[in-house]
Amino acid sequence: MTYFLVVLAPPLSVDPVLDQTPDLPLAAPLLTLRLRPKNLHRLWILSLITPLLPLRRSDRVRAPPAHLRDYSCFSAVLSLHEPHTYREACTNPLWQQAMTEELQALEKTHTWDLVDLPHGKSAIGCKWVYKIKTKSDGSIERYKARLVAKGYAQEYGIDYEETFAPVARITSVRSLLAIAAVHQWPLFQMDVKNAFLNGDLTEEVYMQAPPGYSDCPDKVCLLRRALYGLKQAPRAWFAKFSSIVHQFGFSSSSHDTALFIRRSDKGMILLLLYVDDMIITGDDHSGISDFKLFLHQQFEMKDLGHLSYFLGLEVSSDSTGYYLSQAKYASDLLSRAGLTDTKVVSTPLEMNARLTPLDGTPLSDATLYRQLVGSLVYLTVTRPDIAHAVHLVSQFLSAPHSTHYAAVLHILRYIKGTMFHGLHFSAHSTLDLCAYSDADWAGDPTDRRSTTGFCFFLGDSLISWRSKKQHIVSRSSTEAEYRALADTTSELLALRWLLEDMGVTHSSPTVIHCDNRSAIQIAHNDVFHERTKHIEIDCHLVRHHLSAGILHLLPVSSSDQTADIFTKTFPPGRFRDLVSKLKMASVKPP
Repeated sequence: MTYFLVVLAPPLSVDPVLDQTPDLPLAAPLLTLRLRPKNLHRLWILSLITPLLPLRRSDRVRAPPAHLRDYSCFSAVLSLHEPHTYREACTNPLWQQAMTEELQALEKTHTWDLVDLPHGKSAIGCKWVYKIKTKSDGSIERYKARLVAKGYAQEYGIDYEETFAPVARITSVRSLLAIAAVHQWPLFQMDVKNAFLNGDLTEEVYMQAPPGYSDCPDKVCLLRRALYGLKQAPRAWFAKFSSIVHQFGFSSSSHDTALFIRRSDKGMILLLLYVDDMIITGDDHSGISDFKLFLHQQFEMKDLGHLSYFLGLEVSSDSTGYYLSQAKYASDLLSRAGLTDTKVVSTPLEMNARLTPLDGTPLSDATLYRQLVGSLVYLTVTRPDIAHAVHLVSQFLSAPHSTHYAAVLHILRYIKGTMFHGLHFSAHSTLDLCAYSDADWAGDPTDRRSTTGFCFFLGDSLISWRSKKQHIVSRSSTEAEYRALADTTSELLALRWLLEDMGVTHSSPTVIHCDNRSAIQIAHNDVFHERTKHIEIDCHLVRHHLSAGILHLLPVSSSDQTADIFTKTFPPGRFRDLVSKLKMASVKPP
């Protein structure tokens, strides 16, 4: 017997706005009927009784749950778009102009020769990288397009050998500002355009022609200059810059290779180099003017005038000295994290906050956590008040949990209320160096390791600090404090040598304040017993420099221990007292 297989869909609703029926969803239920030929007329009856139901729409306003507001990912807060591909950039004439200027600069410096690729050689690729450069107030400075080589394809021993290139230490930057404030030296800033293209390339490196470069498409580029992206490019540029400034009479510091010093009968000039950005100061004003002219003759330079914005650090000045802050950086961080309207808190972490690796639930994607913590680490360049809190959340980057993320959000809420806090380098200060050393014994609840904290003042100006977990478990609080003293002594030696290169000498011992009398007694007495013989090296280090007159240990009460803020959490009142001891200031814009 013959049957007909009929598939019936459910009744369709009519949209009163569109006056039509919507498309049938793929997941809609279907009804299958098997009918004999004599029963096919019943389908017509079924169609007559099937009603057209009106479409039901909810009038309820839907909003995301309130508890998810703090867990929003980084959003595109900038209305300006930075393209990711060459094809995308070609749709905007501003980026086309930026690429044209970059190619002209490459041709001007004779960056490459177009050649046939030799047999047995390979050519690495290249790509365009686009960046919108902004000023300290957030306004657009310029559209920058940079051609970079894909250096990850280079082979060691064939395309490159050594790659290390020094940059200025942040401690050197703060020390320079403190000295300039006391001497009332002006601070100048200069920038080298296309700095890496000035470096001479000694290796034989071939590169494919860049996208948009129509000259000789069958050729490859034999690089003559250290193009951005090459592994050896930073080293080649630093070697070139060093050789040039040495011709003007500068010499490199042996304690910070990126610090250059020039002494003459007219005075001293100090120069700090961070890749292609430099700070220039000193009391030889005519020498500084001559040096600027000399740099313009050697490189294509940009004279940015008085120092105001350096590596994301905002520098301002008045009659009382210099101020260093990261207000714009902090504001951008809060905007990217979606916390611009969040409530503020009075401390970076709650009192007695103890984080362990297994607290809370694991985050499904740790990218956001790592981005936030990485940004907070750089914010500690001018914010010592969050150093200990950032030190704690940095320990869970490999496998962060929800409680660790909540701690990061707590830090950001504190930053929201203290966005304009920064360092003040007083013009009425002395140049005497002193330090505070402290330790939190067995403070980590997981491995019971201790935390070292220290800070150094040049007069009233804070120039160096650290909050770091010790590598070894200490058997007593005295041992933990003594290990902190050893780390403080090592930093003290480096700072004394650096300051001496900058023209600040110390004939008397540097005072280190410590609130553990047992640790001070161990340093003064040449005695080893069961509790201290295993820290003999640290004992010898501190004791040697103590007897040599480099340092002097002074006891200090726990209430006056400034380094406490780098080892523990505190209630709001005590925390504010410690922040005031750091000589921090609020630098609000005019």
